[in-house]
Amino acid sequence: MDEQALLGLNPNADADFRQRALAYFEQLKISQDAWQVCAEALAQRIYSDDHVKFFCFQVIEHQIKFKYSELSEVQQQLIRETLITWLQAQMLNPQPEKTFIRNKAAQVFALLFVTEYLSKWPKFFFDILSVVDLNPQGVDLYLRILMAVDAELVDRDVVHTSEEARRNTLLKDTMREQCIPSLVESWYQILQNYQYTNAELTCQCLEVVGAYVSWIDLSLIANERFINMLLGHMSVEVLREEACDCLFEIVNKGMDPIDKTKLVESLCQVLQSAGLFSIDQEDDVDFLARFSKLVNGMGQALITSWTKLVKSGDMKSAQDTLQAIEAKVALMLQLLIHEDDDISSNIVGFCYDYLHILKQLSLLSDQQKANVEAIMLAVMKKLTYDEEYNFEHEGEDEAMFVEYRKQLKLLLDRLAQVSPELLLASVRRVFNTTLQNWQATRFMEVEVAIRLLYMLAEALPVSHGAHFSGDVSKASALQDMMRTLVTSGVSAYQHTSVTLEFFETVVRYEKFFTVEPQHIPNVLMAFLDHRGLRHTNPKVRSRTAYLFSRFVKSLNKQMNSFIEDVLNRIQDLLELSPPENGYQALLSSDDQLFIYETAGVLIVNSEYSAERKQVLMRNLLTPLMEKFKVLLEKLMMAQDEDRQMALADCLNHAVGFASRTSKAFSNKQTVKQCGCSEVYLDCLQTFLPALSCPLQKEVIRSGVRTFLHRMIICLEEEVLPFIPSASEHMLKDCEGKDLQEFIPLINQITAKFKTQVSPFLQQMFMPLLHAIFEVLLRPAEENDQSAALEKQMLRRSYFAFLQTVTGSGMSEVIANQDAENVERVLFTIIQGAVDYPDPIAQKTCFIILSKLVELWGGKDGPVGFADFVYKHIVPACFLAPLKQTFDLADAQTVLALSECAVTLKTVHLKRGPECIHYLQQEYLPSLQVAPEIIQEFCQALQQPDAKVFKNYLKVFFQRAKP
Repeated sequence: MDEQALLGLNPNADADFRQRALAYFEQLKISQDAWQVCAEALAQRIYSDDHVKFFCFQVIEHQIKFKYSELSEVQQQLIRETLITWLQAQMLNPQPEKTFIRNKAAQVFALLFVTEYLSKWPKFFFDILSVVDLNPQGVDLYLRILMAVDAELVDRDVVHTSEEARRNTLLKDTMREQCIPSLVESWYQILQNYQYTNAELTCQCLEVVGAYVSWIDLSLIANERFINMLLGHMSVEVLREEACDCLFEIVNKGMDPIDKTKLVESLCQVLQSAGLFSIDQEDDVDFLARFSKLVNGMGQALITSWTKLVKSGDMKSAQDTLQAIEAKVALMLQLLIHEDDDISSNIVGFCYDYLHILKQLSLLSDQQKANVEAIMLAVMKKLTYDEEYNFEHEGEDEAMFVEYRKQLKLLLDRLAQVSPELLLASVRRVFNTTLQNWQATRFMEVEVAIRLLYMLAEALPVSHGAHFSGDVSKASALQDMMRTLVTSGVSAYQHTSVTLEFFETVVRYEKFFTVEPQHIPNVLMAFLDHRGLRHTNPKVRSRTAYLFSRFVKSLNKQMNSFIEDVLNRIQDLLELSPPENGYQALLSSDDQLFIYETAGVLIVNSEYSAERKQVLMRNLLTPLMEKFKVLLEKLMMAQDEDRQMALADCLNHAVGFASRTSKAFSNKQTVKQCGCSEVYLDCLQTFLPALSCPLQKEVIRSGVRTFLHRMIICLEEEVLPFIPSASEHMLKDCEGKDLQEFIPLINQITAKFKTQVSPFLQQMFMPLLHAIFEVLLRPAEENDQSAALEKQMLRRSYFAFLQTVTGSGMSEVIANQDAENVERVLFTIIQGAVDYPDPIAQKTCFIILSKLVELWGGKDGPVGFADFVYKHIVPACFLAPLKQTFDLADAQTVLALSECAVTLKTVHLKRGPECIHYLQQEYLPSLQVAPEIIQEFCQALQQPDAKVFKNYLKVFFQRAKP
């Protein structure tokens, strides 16, 4: 071996040595006999360096995985002997190998097992057992090999091919027949031998039992001697966690419902008599988390049995099982209420399923009602934040608590299904008690009280948020709580969690304010002052900005008397933050978008006259326009790139804010009806000159483009005079990405205004195409994935543009170009349909071709087009699907083929018998298609039902492709 290269295997080696080692590994993988050198090194223990040993195993692993079938019988035998020799040597080692070497060795053994067990090495496990016997180092390796074999056969995280899945099933079946009973016996011997002397081996063995129990005969494990031993381990501190997991796997195994109930009950009796059912908060939490998972498994197993028994009509056994379930509820509650959230979280599944049973029972007993109430109190308690929760810097622990809260929310929703009245009464009691004295109550209790009210909205669902009509008792209870919330002054509580929960709840129940509108001014003030948009915490300000816009939108009919006051109060929040360093605005630009939208909504939905609306809208947008002009001048003069970027961002925000105000308009309240057209046209005139700014083009163009999209919708034809010059600027020195984003704008104009923009489109058509072709023809590095993807996306955009033009009845835009340009465009469509393996673009190309044939393919079509149909369009319909890259198993490709069928149908429709004659006499014979198939093809094409031909075409190409 190359000793120098081997030095690079050490993690502390320098980069050159490491590079050399990697290259050496690649060289050995390709080499015919390098693995033999590695096998010899392992068998004869030539190297003491751990990294070299690991390396040797890697080379052998690669040989078995990828080149095993190339080896002769003798060479395969050598690999088997090497591994057994290495294993024998481990028995004599004074010190075991490092864990990473043992794990790699186990993987190699497992790979050889799946390759050889069925044919060459049926005694695989017996040979290993005869070597290791009960030697602790040997047993450790034997158990690791078993885990590696299980991972190869049943690991759900590994994606297996159908061939591998079949092989694995056969391996498991053969193992069940030939060796599983012996393996189980060996596990029993290991457990018995080491349970008091070697905790590590015992735990490893328990892990193996837990892994295999899911696919071997359960009676081999679920019997008296094994279960008694496992239950004994539950009282041994170092073993009980693994024993718990092992029992969980046994309980989880599918079996007859009556037998499952008996098994769970017998386990429970022993666990209870061992004192494990009385949970102490001080107990070892790691063990309790596993124990909770076991109890959850037992509870869910019993519930599955109950469901099966009810379905089969065995009501006597179902009743017995239900009693067994009820008997576990007290334990479940102890675990659910445990202060450690992991322990509590592990039992939620059992709790949820138990409530599902209660939901199905027509009458609940007093005990069951008490259980429901106990679960409800537990959920309310566990929803509460603890002292350690860090609201300023939420890390992993906080994220886990948020997830746990989601689980509890599911329980609360299920409780509402079992007993909505009880849930409402319990929440009301907690809420009222807490809010009566909120000033003296800890923040987490105030937060959870409001949170519960918030959660009721989903737990007690109604359509369109109509919580305050219909069921009188429910409506009045919610109304009372909302009244208390908004009049108690709790919005002033000095903790962000309470503040946010207050605003979230107010918005969730906005319908309350249509019933009691007298509270709107107080809530508006809360939004607008230091409690909301001017809070000291940026997180609160940000969330409030969004919630404020929702609140105003949902209550626009009640807002009329507050509009001017609100607009005055938010004036400072609308200011465009200058890009000068050190200036700290209250709201980020993203938050300001919501404030601008809110201002727009207030103006547009007001009951003011059109004149007044125009004045207010002008007041809102004029400062933006003025600031924009100043900033644009500054940008033109700026030298420093950071300064340029800051100014460009600021310009972009200004355009974005103006765009956002336009979201307030609707079909009922158009820009015209509100008298605001002039204001937005002024904005257009202010913003469009920025398109000719040579600096920071991408940022500025993107903002102006978005504004144009909005104005096409809002101003309709009033926007048309601005389109030609805007387009001209956007096509200057543009990159692929610019074009890709510009084309949807042109598509929008084309689809919306159709013939109105025909002259503009005809004039702009070739400049746009030249810009597209120029980018597509640019040379790019062969391996440059991002350039290739950009070109593919641009090609798609180009074809989408042609589809919009032809689909909007504007084919004259293409037809009126010079003949050579028309031809060039037509050839790009054929090329797109045939040459590029991109089914999305191919589908679009066939749609365009169908449309062109429909428009121009008749007797009165453009001169020469009929020729083009036969020379290029019809062949494209065959050449594309015959390509190897045209994958008929792919859904997108099938859609492209479907459009290809439409194209052929359209040709037949427009050209009639002439098309059939051409296919029969000329084209299909040139492809060497058999006469009877030609006949069959032409018959299918002439079928009136297009679907018949689409299905036929797929079969035709499946047969045609090798």
